[in-house]
Amino acid sequence: MFNQQLALAITRRHFFRECGVGLGKIALASLLTDAFAARASTSSVPIRNPLGPQTPHFTPKAKRVIHLFMAGAPSQLDLFDYKPKLAELEGKPLPPSVIGGQRYAFIRPDAAVLGPRYKFSRHGQAGAELSEMLPYLGQVVDDICLVRSVRTDQFNHAPAQLFLNTGFSQPGRPSLGSWVLYGLGSESSDLPAFIVMSTGAGISGGAANWSSGFLPTLYTGVRFRNQGDPILNVTSPKSVDARLQRDTLDLISGLNRQRLATEGDPEIATRIASYEMAYRLQTSAPELMDLKSESKTTLEMYGVDPEKASFARACLLARRMIERGVRFVNIYHEGWDAHSDVAGNLKTNCGATDRASAALIRDLKQRGLLEETLVIWGGEFGRTPMVETNAALGRKQGRDHHPQAFTMWMAGGGIKSGVSLGETDELGFHVAQDPVHIHDLQATILHLLGLDHERLTYTYQGRQFRLTDVHGQLVNQILA
Repeated sequence: MFNQQLALAITRRHFFRECGVGLGKIALASLLTDAFAARASTSSVPIRNPLGPQTPHFTPKAKRVIHLFMAGAPSQLDLFDYKPKLAELEGKPLPPSVIGGQRYAFIRPDAAVLGPRYKFSRHGQAGAELSEMLPYLGQVVDDICLVRSVRTDQFNHAPAQLFLNTGFSQPGRPSLGSWVLYGLGSESSDLPAFIVMSTGAGISGGAANWSSGFLPTLYTGVRFRNQGDPILNVTSPKSVDARLQRDTLDLISGLNRQRLATEGDPEIATRIASYEMAYRLQTSAPELMDLKSESKTTLEMYGVDPEKASFARACLLARRMIERGVRFVNIYHEGWDAHSDVAGNLKTNCGATDRASAALIRDLKQRGLLEETLVIWGGEFGRTPMVETNAALGRKQGRDHHPQAFTMWMAGGGIKSGVSLGETDELGFHVAQDPVHIHDLQATILHLLGLDHERLTYTYQGRQFRLTDVHGQLVNQILA
């Protein structure tokens, strides 16, 4: 269809303008004059909003997503999956039959067992076991669903992060947030529909984690800072007043609309929408980032210092974003890669994230937003039951990467609350019951949003692609 439209658009005038003989350049002044004169008429030409709300495949349970991505992979064995057997075997190697030829990046297969570093206790009506490092999560455990049987195909950070976010281990595929925008569109006209924030030192998978891949770039996540202006240069220079800026944008829009009518390229429509969104952001972004309207009680609940960037501040901003119609929010908190001193790593990162994560659940619930907001918490894989100790690298009492079994939790948006799904063996090495593959998790997230993961496809280079590739089953046990 697109190629036919393009062929029809290639007229003789189009040929002379594009053929390089200089006729287009000679007429430049005239074209600009015409653009000014016709600005009113071209600006009134309707363009279908490519981010307008779309009809889902079926009635959704969730309308928006907040994904708290713990980049680097938290140790499930010290936070969520208590294994007394590890304490009993500490200092001894695991039986070879358990490891089954599994290779690791930084430890030998016969590395000694490392027991849980912290005490566990039961919380909530269901008596869910949690580490003492998660006291705030324990207060809202009846509002979440623990999934202790997640597994992935990837064992290095960048491929595993990409796999969880895009369904593929290499850059180039659309992210989960991009697929959601493609399927559902946006409810906000003043803020991007897909926003990304980061509260750590760096993300192994980089911007490919929130890229639109081969989808139109309109569906790419927009990176926000969580302090000051969310986007650099969103504030106009003092020499540019509102009238001058509006006139400039109208002129650019007129030229872009003329080009769109000629070429039919959807990326031009993306450009037009991006200019207009940037203009509206100059008003909406400062209001979003200003926390003065938040009560002292709310700030204390999250543990937010309004003047400092933090994971807590990002969580509070995420709540403010979804109140304003943002469809998908990613918060990356990096630093969980505990190859050494896993106990100290957890103390630092849980101290930075536990209070705010629990506050987000409580805040959404008391505002009536949790029912239609899906919250996801977890990393890209788990950590080994065996210890990592390497004098040459200065490492001791750490844990290596472990893709076979790890824990994530979810809340709101059609998820059963106060339940746990899945079990690992007594050593926490393999999934023993109710395995949940990453593609199963992705299929379930889309389902909660009213999207069938097998029907949400995009044709690229002659093939239909989807987030879950050719895999994925709904995890019906956690659906409310």
